Amino acid sequence: MFNKIYKYRWQYLMILPGVVLLFLFSYIPMAGIQVAFKDFQIGTSIWDSTWAGLDNFTFLEDPQFLTVVQNTLYISVLKFICGFPAPILLALLINEVTRPAFKRFVQSVSYLPHFFSWIVVAYILQSFLTLDGGLVNQFIGQAGGDPVFFLGSAEWFRPIVVFSGLWKETGWNTILYLAAITTIDPQLYESAKVEGAGKLAQIRHITIPGIMPTISIVLILSIPSLITVGMDQIYPLMNSANHSVADVLDTYILRNGLQQGYFGMATAVGLLSSLISLILVVSTNQLSRKLNGEGLW
Repeated sequence: MFNKIYKYRWQYLMILPGVVLLFLFSYIPMAGIQVAFKDFQIGTSIWDSTWAGLDNFTFLEDPQFLTVVQNTLYISVLKFICGFPAPILLALLINEVTRPAFKRFVQSVSYLPHFFSWIVVAYILQSFLTLDGGLVNQFIGQAGGDPVFFLGSAEWFRPIVVFSGLWKETGWNTILYLAAITTIDPQLYESAKVEGAGKLAQIRHITIPGIMPTISIVLILSIPSLITVGMDQIYPLMNSANHSVADVLDTYILRNGLQQGYFGMATAVGLLSSLISLILVVSTNQLSRKLNGEGLW
């Protein structure tokens, strides 16, 4: 064992800063989990707070919490159904572009929205969808229709969240799949052409099987996101008009933990969400290994 460590000492030295940062910012903060079982108040130490048992888990009996869970699952499932296959399809389309200059242009344009913060995206959506002077409502008015209050509509909130997520992240998520496609042996495509296989047949029988291990890994890593839909996306678009469908677990934790001071209950909600995410990722990993032999471990 020590001989192997000495042999790869420089490699271990290179990953040491990452291990230290992971320990400092991921493992040490786990000591704060005890807040979920204590009556913690600002001005006191976590260690000095009195134990409260399961009193902080009374949110499970709150009807509002059930609504929050439903909103979270509804939005996350919609985002997963639309967002998971989108980068795969875009990567397949980009891979078929034969002109290098146009291919680089498409990749650059599709990657660019990823570098916008969600605050910037929210301002862009407001400029397009606002009731007074928004570009979309201007087109609707010119077509003879009535303006639509998109950002204040419970009906339109979820489509806006899904569409904005696709626009921002689809291009960036194609990087993994495009990299996986480059590892496929070109001789397979040459053999398929000799056999008379067209583009669709090549994609179906060569490209997709070739990137299937990558798809499996991304699927496993994506499953825990079914519990968290991203407060940085939801919160800037949330208002009193769409609160009934926009209130999700992340905003519920923020509201109760930071705004109302129920730190124990907020920590308990976060702990429960983390446990569910852990169960999901372990279950998905085992299922993936049984189906195609690929998994994270």
